[in-house]
Amino acid sequence: MTYSAGIDVGTGAIKAVIFETDENGELKWLSKQIAKVRQRDPLKLAREAFDGAVADAGLTESDIAYIATTGEAESLTFSTGHFYSMTTHARGGIYLEPEARAILDVGALHGRAITIDGRGKVEDYRMTSQCASGSGQFLENIARYLGITLEEIGELSQQADDPEKVSSICAVLAETDVINMVSRQITSANILKGIHLSMAGRLLKLLRAIRVSEGRVLATGGLALDTGLLAALNEQMVDSKVQVDVVSHPDSIYAGAIGAAIWGAFRHQKLAKLGALAKAS
Repeated sequence: MTYSAGIDVGTGAIKAVIFETDENGELKWLSKQIAKVRQRDPLKLAREAFDGAVADAGLTESDIAYIATTGEAESLTFSTGHFYSMTTHARGGIYLEPEARAILDVGALHGRAITIDGRGKVEDYRMTSQCASGSGQFLENIARYLGITLEEIGELSQQADDPEKVSSICAVLAETDVINMVSRQITSANILKGIHLSMAGRLLKLLRAIRVSEGRVLATGGLALDTGLLAALNEQMVDSKVQVDVVSHPDSIYAGAIGAAIWGAFRHQKLAKLGALAKAS
């Protein structure tokens, strides 16, 4: 047995997972940890999340053959190697949803659409700019202004009866639009549904740009469990006559960390084989 860890350092949260790989190459997910950043030191949180995941798996750090990082984790001093977040979300996504052939990674700062093959290899991608109003950070700011929690957003959005669509791409201007909506006594439900529809429209454009027109798409990232956004996305698919089903998984937020751990296990096996060959020669 060998063990690998995956640590995904995001803007909003740190995720850590531990995987076991047996002699046949079969993977088993042993543990997971998540920590919200909330203005705390992300590198310190990454260490704490990793330690917690290792303890939950009943292991010690010395048992971990490869510690793989992704996201904003290049400067972690205790890692073995780093992987680009697009490749880790792709590999983690196919682990969670084997039928998916595209990933919608909606994080704190941007949205990203990725096409993948059956092994989780990236084939094409498109992403929004950091200033776009289609991000988790923007939605979190709006929720704070409306006086609601992030957990309430999805259900409240689906109660809308006359959504007020936000047209601005710029997050600052979009927040000004929302302030104006509140002054016009537009309900929170209609504001949130309008935001979700606007975000969904931009994400749909990303999928179109990489020619995703059918099949299953897995949502990953911090907004993957926002039921209001998922509902808006699927509404947009129906309205656009696109045969795409956008789904989520209870562990979608761990996709990057999962992919890192799996790639780490794969790299460890390759390095071990090279080492064995070198000794044999």
